[in-house]
Formats: sequence, C-alpha cells, structure tokens
Amino acid sequence: MESVLLVSNGFRCSTVPASYVRPEPERPKLSEVADFFNAPIVDLGSADPSLMARQIYHACHHYGFFQVINHGVAKESMEKMLEVTREFFNLPMEEKMKLYSNDHTKTTRLSTSSNLHKEKIHNWRDYLRLHCHPLDKFVHEWPTNPTSFKEIVSNYSKEVRQLGLRLQEVISESLGLEKGYINNSLGEAGQHMAINYYPPCPEPELTFGLPAHTDPNTLTILLQDTQVSGLQLLNNGQWLSVKPVPNAFVVNIGDQLQALSNSKYKSTWHRAVVNSERARISIATFLCPSNLAVIKAPSQLIDEQSQPIYRDYTYAEYFDQFWSRNLDQGHCLELFKNIV
Repeated sequence: MESVLLVSNGFRCSTVPASYVRPEPERPKLSEVADFFNAPIVDLGSADPSLMARQIYHACHHYGFFQVINHGVAKESMEKMLEVTREFFNLPMEEKMKLYSNDHTKTTRLSTSSNLHKEKIHNWRDYLRLHCHPLDKFVHEWPTNPTSFKEIVSNYSKEVRQLGLRLQEVISESLGLEKGYINNSLGEAGQHMAINYYPPCPEPELTFGLPAHTDPNTLTILLQDTQVSGLQLLNNGQWLSVKPVPNAFVVNIGDQLQALSNSKYKSTWHRAVVNSERARISIATFLCPSNLAVIKAPSQLIDEQSQPIYRDYTYAEYFDQFWSRNLDQGHCLELFKNIV
C-alpha cells in the first residue's frame, strides 16, 4: 500500500501532484469568494420556542444551514474532540495505516479523498469514518491510539446525538409538524462521524479539500477548528466563506430533509478549501434515517399547488445510489424526482 495515499503523511514537494489538480474551470477561485458575515445563528437557549422555529424556518428555507449556540454540548467535550483528532493524525504513518480501507461499507475506517476507486481527481483530505450508534456495537472497532480516543469520542458522540435529536424536533415544529414527526417517521436514527484532516497544501488554488456536494443524510452537525476557516457554501450562485463562531456548531440540512420537507428546506451545496499555512480539522456528525425508513413528504406539506416533488424511497436505496457516484456528480436527489 502506497504511503502517499494519505496526504497527512506529508508531501515533500512545492507543487500539487497532478492527480490532485482540478481543470481550470473547476478550481476554487479563492479570490472571488466573499465572507459570509450574516451566517444565521440560532440560540437554543432561547426562552421563546416560536422565535426559534421562525429563525430555523428562515435559515433552512433560504440557506439550508445555520449555526447554533447554547446547544448543550460541553465546551470541554468540543475542545477534547479537536485535540484528540490532532493527536490521531499526528501518529506515525504505520500506526494510522492499521485502520486504512477504501471499502465504504466498513463501519470504522481511515481513508483519503472521497471515493478513491471512482474519482479521476483526488481531494486534499484524509478522514476517519466512525459509526457511533449504538455505541456498544461499534466502539470496539475504534482506534486504541491515542489511548484517550474511545472515551473522548464516545462522550462527544452521545452529547451531539442529543443535540441532533433536539434539532430535529425544532425543525419539525418549524415546518408546522408535530414535534416528534421527523424523529418518529425516520426510525431509530443512525449516526456516524467523519473526522476530517486537511493538511497544508502547497498550491491551494488548484485543488479542494472536498468539492461541492450535498450531504445524503438527514442532518449534519459540524464542529470546526475556529482558527482556520475552510467551509464554503453556495448561496444565490455565489460561494461564501463561513467564519467559524467559537463554541458553535454549523448545522446543515441533508438530502433527506429536503425530500421530507418537499423542498421547502434546502440541502446546501458546500465545499471545503485548503490553505498553504495550517492544517484544518473539521468533525462532521451525521444523523441518518434507519435503512428501511421510507422517505416521503407528509400530507400536511402537500396541497394542490405543492404536489410531492420526490417519489417514496427507502434510505438504503438512496445511500446505494449516492455511493455509486462521484461526490461532485450532481445532486443525487434528482434521481428520485417524480416524473411530471
């Protein structure tokens, strides 16, 4: 196995290898990206539930994402999670490679780029993929080095799961549905995590950490290093850089919530760019429907002017389609549209 498969092993070069260079029209054009100063921020500690619901409706309808503060996840848990991630990716190559696999069906694996077997151009990213629920089913597969990894990640994943389930309740209410509608209709929520590491890149204008994509799950809760920005969102045809807010999470709507909301809410196109100075860490927690859950818009969101945009399908069916394609190969939801 080639050590160069992991970019965190370190490229000792002043230029980006050809297999990472995007064609000129597909490059990030970093100088054209505007800062997104008005990122929606929702205070989950608000004493006014109706205000929260209105804020979330506005954010999900217009942007497909928002940031949350006073979210209930301990600051110490967030800091420890970022620190143990740095420790893991700073391990010797031989230690990290014990977890390396390109089999996307494995529930614990270290890999690089996105879909190495299918893509023509690679992404400047390594990631550790972990399944997190139920914990006792998966935690034995997780890294034993660093020695604190299992305890820190277990505690963090439990706290973030509670946040995610609460957010799905507020999102239900923001759509005019019963508080428990999303949690109940999608079954026992699956949960997995992508612990992303974007090393310094000698020519960041030529490549991506992750190209533009939408997330195939229900909801994504992102913890990112506040010292290094890199997340960008597409809004009204313009790429906007998201400034990290200390002690906040970025939350973005996944494809399943776009389908369930009958496109009232948007699954946001987003991407990750890299820089030449510092490594960047981001930790994405994904809440997913159960595999057999049927994704469909509820009758409350359907009327004569708003017919179902997507056909009924199971999450397992969707996920198979998602992994059969390249990450930047268009919106997978288009394959599930009703034929007019």
